[in-house]
Amino acid sequence: MDTNTDLAIRVTNVEKFFKVYMDKGNMLKERVIFAKRNKYEKRQILNGISFDVPKGQAVGLIGRNGCGKSTTLKMLTKILKPNAGEVVVNGRVSSLIELGAGFHPDMSGRENIYINATIFGLDKEEIDKRIDDIIQFSELEEFIDNPVRTYSSGMYMRLAFAVAINVNADVLLIDEILAVGDVSFQKKCFERLKEIKEEGTTIVIVSHSMDQLYSICDRLIWIEKGKIVEDGEPKLIGMHYLDSMEDDRIARLAEESKEKLVDDRGKSILELTDNVHPEARRDGTHEAKFTEVTLLNEAGEPCQIFNTGDKAVLKLRYQTDLDHPKVNFNMDFVKDNWQYCYGSCFTKPGDALPVLEQQGEVVFTIDKLMLLPGKYYLDIGINGENGELYDNVRNIMQITIRDYVHNEFGPCTFSHHWEMN
Repeated sequence: MDTNTDLAIRVTNVEKFFKVYMDKGNMLKERVIFAKRNKYEKRQILNGISFDVPKGQAVGLIGRNGCGKSTTLKMLTKILKPNAGEVVVNGRVSSLIELGAGFHPDMSGRENIYINATIFGLDKEEIDKRIDDIIQFSELEEFIDNPVRTYSSGMYMRLAFAVAINVNADVLLIDEILAVGDVSFQKKCFERLKEIKEEGTTIVIVSHSMDQLYSICDRLIWIEKGKIVEDGEPKLIGMHYLDSMEDDRIARLAEESKEKLVDDRGKSILELTDNVHPEARRDGTHEAKFTEVTLLNEAGEPCQIFNTGDKAVLKLRYQTDLDHPKVNFNMDFVKDNWQYCYGSCFTKPGDALPVLEQQGEVVFTIDKLMLLPGKYYLDIGINGENGELYDNVRNIMQITIRDYVHNEFGPCTFSHHWEMN
């Protein structure tokens, strides 16, 4: 046990690797005769991670597949041992690591409750007192005396979760199991997690659902390539992690999509800007079209990284073969889930539309860019006076808004203040 009574978990300089054999013999005779086959690759999973979890805190572990999240959780449950370092967990531990772990397929749900709860440290008398609550929470009354091999994956999860949260554990460990099951039961599980957290249970959860983690966690730990990248406030760490994932996705996409950056007529979009986004798409008649797009900062330099509140200037060069057409220009900032965050047109309904020369430039100045930290796409368009779509470029570039506050979240900010009377 750790001498610090305020800590539920202490992980100190933990390393973990696995030996991955190329062609390992299964029998002793094979291993002796074919000794050269026993070559292996040392695969480092965790490389000196350290963190403490105070009692009653809910912590989420995030990171790409294979980064070491589940390995960390398995060491907290003592399923795995570290190759170096120390893992200390104080108190009774309950875990949901793998679906159906600890269940016997030929025994009934009721019998497996007794087996599973015994593994968690309860005696028969304690289980007798709680079994009705466990069955009621699982919502499996109709099936509780059927063999669990007849259960669906969602039913497995219901039963496993119902047992795990009813053993009065000091520490609850959960590894993505809540991705299984229907939406209503997931909501019920997270409401219950909030309750047991308020009762003082320490929770460590691995999940790729950021909304789930935001709803329950006091803190996120981002693990990457076996090391802790960041540890702190959930929405801030989550935003940094998602931005990193998006940067990697875009880099891969850029390599794959260079020859695909064409409009509906097969013409390259690259002429518009040096920093065209690999997901850019263009359509329209092109009777009036953009020839160059530039986004500048306050110093007049091309820029795609801003702070909230910075000045931004969008310059749109155009040309047309039409005879002085009347048009309207528009621009939008959108998130990657098609959430429109801001849009503007050159003129509002009822105003006179601008008349184009053969070529020229339109400048859109944003005195204060009031988008909150995150990544946003820029869309631009030219429409005729009767709604004709002359040119429309979606996702032409991606801009990044950096951190400047930690207490505001969403796509945009407002002028505001707090006060207490």
